[in-house]
Amino acid sequence: MRLRRRQLGLLAGAAALPLPSALPAGAQAETVLRVAMTLSDIPYLGGQTDQGGEGWRFAGCTLHETLVNWDLSRADRPTRLIPGLARSWEADPADRRRWTFRLHQAARFHDGSRFDADALVWNMQKLMDPQAPHYDPRQAAQTFGRLNAIASVEKVDAFTVAITTRLPDAMVPYYFGRIMMSSPAQWEKVGRSWDAYVRAPSGTGPWKFDRLVPRQRLELLRNPDYWDKARIPQTDRLVLLPIPDANTRTAALLSGQVDFIEAPPPDAAARLKSAGMQIVTNTYQHTWPWFLSRVEGAPTADLRVRRALNLAIDRDGIAGLLQGFGKPAVGNVPPGHPWFGKPAWQIRYDPAEAKRLLAEAGYGPARPLKLRVTISASGSGQMQPQLMNEAMQEMLRAVGVEVGFEVIDWSTMTQRRGQGAQMPDQAGISGLNNSWSWVDPDFGFLSTLDSTKIPPRGNNWGNARVPEFDRLCAAVRAEFDPEKQDALLAELHARMVEDATWLFVVHDMNPRAMSPKVKGFVQAQHWIQDLTAIRMG
Repeated sequence: MRLRRRQLGLLAGAAALPLPSALPAGAQAETVLRVAMTLSDIPYLGGQTDQGGEGWRFAGCTLHETLVNWDLSRADRPTRLIPGLARSWEADPADRRRWTFRLHQAARFHDGSRFDADALVWNMQKLMDPQAPHYDPRQAAQTFGRLNAIASVEKVDAFTVAITTRLPDAMVPYYFGRIMMSSPAQWEKVGRSWDAYVRAPSGTGPWKFDRLVPRQRLELLRNPDYWDKARIPQTDRLVLLPIPDANTRTAALLSGQVDFIEAPPPDAAARLKSAGMQIVTNTYQHTWPWFLSRVEGAPTADLRVRRALNLAIDRDGIAGLLQGFGKPAVGNVPPGHPWFGKPAWQIRYDPAEAKRLLAEAGYGPARPLKLRVTISASGSGQMQPQLMNEAMQEMLRAVGVEVGFEVIDWSTMTQRRGQGAQMPDQAGISGLNNSWSWVDPDFGFLSTLDSTKIPPRGNNWGNARVPEFDRLCAAVRAEFDPEKQDALLAELHARMVEDATWLFVVHDMNPRAMSPKVKGFVQAQHWIQDLTAIRMG
């Protein structure tokens, strides 16, 4: 699709783009990739994005980069850590608390200033030091407590930084795969204000900021001076549109208003294919569960109830509703994965056993179990939440569980998760339907199971306090041998299944639909994707 800049007039899910008129002789046309996100608003542009995986994918690694990247070049294997803004990192063998990061010397922010050790220290202060003039609590909240483990960040020389953790911590490289870098020079230039910065953000990424219309569109331009020459974008402009309704996204693609949509609805797949659209899926590290509350008085604090809920769900039926866009989940990771382990209790579909456990816990026809669960209408990685939750509601009703839903938007959902089930405004909420990435051990397991990670220090929304979880989480952090670390994670996951910590439902197959004009996209097995290789035919 070749359009001139003045012709990009699409409002989210509504107005159509005008048809291009003839270009003047010799004029250079602009190639444009227009993406419909599942979000209801543009992610925060200060650097450390909000709104989950889509915020990271579309406003994080496009504009503001990280020290450690993921290899997104292949679709046929799990992703792995590779150098990003840091060309190397290592823990000191004599003191595993001390890490050395050596930075690439060619990286520049979009404003022309250099990314170096001073810039890295400044960025860590914006997240860790409330006394720093540039501290940003909005960005700090999006680190989900990952930086609590870090004791100090010190400049060694112009392109080397030493990072010291409070205890030996093998998860450090994973932390820096999610910590994004903002420009100190740009923050100064706009008046030392993050509110002003988000109107003119400057990162080191392959795309530069051009225009923002809140709740409607974010437009990014190709960065021809990007430091990693192999990843300079193949299109001139990236237009990101928040369109939370799945049917509206589908209509926008079919009508030619967008080129690429996230999470097409399953029942639209045949129509999209018949219209010549591409449907792309792949396995990746993503599970769609209900987090379950363990706060005092919550019925889900009872192991029998948590197991009963898991036994009441026909996961094959849910996967059937998704028409190939999801696979049954009997844990956080699928069987056969090195982290699955050997749980002594198995998740399965067994409504008779579910009724027996509920009766043992004191629930039945005379006293039905009543739950209230927070869900979102759409959002990053949420698949088709209303369709799926309504199906689960019926399955649970069949075993004597009455479920009511509190429906909120995705941005509010992530805030609720960051506050925890113990907060007064979440009283009476037994579950939180928040899809989850286990792309790395820390985010996937440790931040949700360790009792020291109860919000606001992490993602343990339900307030699980299980000594065995705490022991294994500490052991994983202290283990630097990959095979031994995998064995510990397998043990931790087995205990998580036996504990029925969450109500596990399906693994997402990460569907995307796109115009036949979209060429070169490789769907990696990861939350984030590389849009730089896409070209428009």
